[in-house]
Amino acid sequence: MLNPSMMKKIAFPALLALGLSACATAVPPVEVTRFHIENPARSGSIAVEEMAGNPDVGLEFRTYAAAVEQELQRVGFTSAAPGARSDYVALVSFRRTFREPESYGANGKPVSVGVGGAVGSGGYSGLGLGIGINLSGKPKGQVFTELQVQIRRRADSSTIWEGRAQTGAREGTPASQPGLAAQKLAAALLGGYPGESGQTITVK
Repeated sequence: MLNPSMMKKIAFPALLALGLSACATAVPPVEVTRFHIENPARSGSIAVEEMAGNPDVGLEFRTYAAAVEQELQRVGFTSAAPGARSDYVALVSFRRTFREPESYGANGKPVSVGVGGAVGSGGYSGLGLGIGINLSGKPKGQVFTELQVQIRRRADSSTIWEGRAQTGAREGTPASQPGLAAQKLAAALLGGYPGESGQTITVK
């Protein structure tokens, strides 16, 4: 018979593996569209910069820029040394929007109303009114994240590749957080670089 300490040693790794598996399956699919010239560059030094007009500026941009830079290295590019003129530049833009859930009651919770009638043994009639309130709380909204990347040749500013990836996740879940969303979007967008031009695919 296993003693309590041995059971803990066995149970903890199992629970950890189950938790990691649940996190992995919780990440929603990503919709990806890419366009590029014939045989775009697959190597050379590249610098990641913020795209002009990026709607979401600030510290969060670094999270997406770092994820894009990591994936560019995976497909063959090298990061430009600080202050050096790179062969290519990757312009990055991202947008996060929130969509409220639909159909709430006046108190912010889904409400259902039921009416029932009955006749008692004394001949009277009774009318019952039941109101059911969902005590699980207000349903979560959806967070939609979009990542756009454009690769340009530094020498003549010509665009050789560009793509867009977008996904949605329920508010408050790990998949809705910037860190996980950035990694998932960058990997889906640049995975299999350069990809089929003009084709929209779903990456799970």
